[in-house]
Amino acid sequence: MHARNSVKRWLPAALAVAGAMLIGGCFGGPDDPEPSAEAEPRIVQAGAPGEPSREISPDELEKIESATKHTQADVDFMRGMIHHHAQALVMTSLVRARAARRDLPLLARRMEISQESEIQVMEKWLTDRDEEPPSDEEHLHDHGGGGSLMPGMVGADKLERLADADGRRFDALFLEYMINHHRGAVTMVERLHAANGGAEPEIGAFTRHVEADQNIEIGRMQDLLAAGTRKPVARRARPSRAAAKRASRLAFAGGKPRICIIG
Repeated sequence: MHARNSVKRWLPAALAVAGAMLIGGCFGGPDDPEPSAEAEPRIVQAGAPGEPSREISPDELEKIESATKHTQADVDFMRGMIHHHAQALVMTSLVRARAARRDLPLLARRMEISQESEIQVMEKWLTDRDEEPPSDEEHLHDHGGGGSLMPGMVGADKLERLADADGRRFDALFLEYMINHHRGAVTMVERLHAANGGAEPEIGAFTRHVEADQNIEIGRMQDLLAAGTRKPVARRARPSRAAAKRASRLAFAGGKPRICIIG
């Protein structure tokens, strides 16, 4: 009984001392160094396989950041690709009323969804960097005459030929023109990289997406072209010739000569 009473007397004091030690351990003693509020963050670059990582100096970081800012070549590419995509949308708008193949309208619709989405991405990229997307007036202005259009773009004569075609003839022309159109988009990406553009992470990711997506669709269209024509589908009434001419004007999606004229 006497031992039990002794424990009761010293236990609270022991717990208090232990608590004080614990608190002191959490917050540090008077000899612990104070953290510097002005300490520079350390940036470590991972090494290649088998090589060690290394710390990047502030000067190196500044050079990296300046090297990955967008350039005028990036702006020209984005504005030009908006025009390029706009013509593709004009071409796909002709498919449902003219195609003989059952699978061609589905392919055209997928292209429309993809290219409309990419146009939105490109317009946002430009506005986020205080750059002007092409205006509606530029889209309505024809800069095609006498010059060389952007790679893969269809001239007015070919676009009118496509609008006047029907059935199997339309299918063949559409696939031929759109394959070249897609190849032109890939060429535009290649030219951007050759001009040291596309280094900024966001536009770099976008150009890789465009290149991969266009090449995949080129393969699909080549397969359709090689397979020939299948059973015709019922078609809706064709748009008037006036509507086709409006499509022809929209197809150039011109802008300034430096955007749509090459050479």
